Amino acid sequence: MTSPNHNDRPAGRAIDMLLLHYTGMATADAALARLCDEAAEVSAHYLIDEGGEVIALVGEDRRAWHAGVACWAGERDVNGCSIGIELVNPGHEFGYRAFPQAQMDALSTLCWEILGRHPIPPHRVLGHSDVAPARKEDPGELFDWAALAAVGISLWPEACEANPALVLADLGYDVAGAGLAACATAFQRHWRPAKIDGVMDRECQGMLAGLLDQIV
Repeated sequence: MTSPNHNDRPAGRAIDMLLLHYTGMATADAALARLCDEAAEVSAHYLIDEGGEVIALVGEDRRAWHAGVACWAGERDVNGCSIGIELVNPGHEFGYRAFPQAQMDALSTLCWEILGRHPIPPHRVLGHSDVAPARKEDPGELFDWAALAAVGISLWPEACEANPALVLADLGYDVAGAGLAACATAFQRHWRPAKIDGVMDRECQGMLAGLLDQIV
C-alpha cells in the first residue's frame, strides 16, 4: 500500500532526521485511510500498528508530508530532511495509552534499518512535539524514549549539574518561534514525563546539560 501524498526531496539533501508520531485517531483503519487519502494532504513513510505490523507508505527517497509547520536547529524544511514513522495510538483526544511491546520492538527494528541507510545521529531522532511544540503533543509522555536510547537509537540524559546558561535552543528547539513554555513542555514530554509543567527547573536544566554533553 502506498500514499499519494508525497513529493521530491530537495536535490542532494541528506536525510538526517527521524521523526516519530502517533496517529491520534480512533482506529488503525481510520489512520491508514487518512494517510492514503489524497484530500487529507498528510502522509508518512511508515505506519506501525499496535501488533507490530509495519506498513510502508512512501519511499524513503521521497518527501512525505508528516511534519507540517516545524523547525529544529534552524531547519524549517523538516519534511525535506526527515523520515516519518506513525505509530498507531488513539492519542490524547481518543484515549491515549501506552505503546505495546510488540509495537516498540517493531519500531526498534525499523529504526535500526533506517539508521543503517541514512546518517541520522541519535540526537536527531525526535518526536513530532519536539519540532512543532506549539502544535503537537505526539508521541507523548507515555512513549518509551528511554528504551530507544538504551539500544542506541536516540538519546537519554545522563545525570548532570544544572547549568542555567544553557538554553533549549542549544539543543534545537525553536524557542523564538514557539515560545519557551511550549518548548519546555515538549522537552518534558520527551525527557521528563513524570512532571510536565512547562518550567525549565533545575532538574530539566541538568537533563539539558546531560543531553548536550552527548552530542558531538
